[in-house]
Amino acid sequence: MQASWMILASLFFSMMGVCVKFASAHFQTFELVFFRGLIGVIFMASICRVQGVSLRTPIPLMHVWRSVVGVTSLAAWFYAIGYLPLATAMTLNYMSSIWVAVFLVGGTLVMGRLQDATRQGPIVLTVMAGFGGVILLLRPTIEQDQLFAGIVGLLSGLIAALAYIQVAALGRLNEPEARTVFYFSLGTTVVGAVLMLVTGMSPWVWPSMLWLLPVGVLAALGQLCMTKAYSRGATLVVANLQYSGIVFGALFGLMLFGEHIPIMGWLGMALIMASGIASTILRNRALPRAPAEDH
Repeated sequence: MQASWMILASLFFSMMGVCVKFASAHFQTFELVFFRGLIGVIFMASICRVQGVSLRTPIPLMHVWRSVVGVTSLAAWFYAIGYLPLATAMTLNYMSSIWVAVFLVGGTLVMGRLQDATRQGPIVLTVMAGFGGVILLLRPTIEQDQLFAGIVGLLSGLIAALAYIQVAALGRLNEPEARTVFYFSLGTTVVGAVLMLVTGMSPWVWPSMLWLLPVGVLAALGQLCMTKAYSRGATLVVANLQYSGIVFGALFGLMLFGEHIPIMGWLGMALIMASGIASTILRNRALPRAPAEDH
């Protein structure tokens, strides 16, 4: 079930990406960030009300940290997209799964739990294999004058890994997923609003403004499913299944925008799917969660 939540989250995020592609012709980046967050706040507040979940939380600082790292990662990724080829920026951001494995297994080794770290080894290999599939599909490149943007893109993946680990930590404390997504959406709204004061707003033209609604709703649904996956599932397995978003994105590009997928791309998608299946099969042989997650 946890695998299904992550795959569903990847599908929602990919559908959101399609809507962002259409909306970006009419709105600036930080406008999209703001309205994505604002619509998410309204949507998640409604879900909390229906589910009877209070917006008052006993661990506000954990939500602040989750919002800070999440929005920082998002801003770094948008910067990388602006100065790097899209495939390169996406590849660097999707390194978050590799960083999750580094943090959890490395932390377990630092704690002196060598045997526990060894038990996570096969799943770590599937994460690395999945990332190999991402490289085959996207075939990233970087020029010498893009080094700084490349570092920022690398940091976007690293910081995203911290955000995902924080989401898992919130789940271990039984924090409702809807409330977690609400506070992240609130943080996104605040940052987007501040940056819009600098960049200004685009003129609203009907019906292009309608693209903002699915961007916000799909982002909220994706965040909700992703939060459920990290809260309830084995963190390394969920991190590996996150690569499925690349597959959905490539297929949407093929069907909606006529983008070509070469043989290497199809091989990459096959490797991503195989690594996801393998990690799901292997999860029962590994620890449900790395000891480092408790810290």
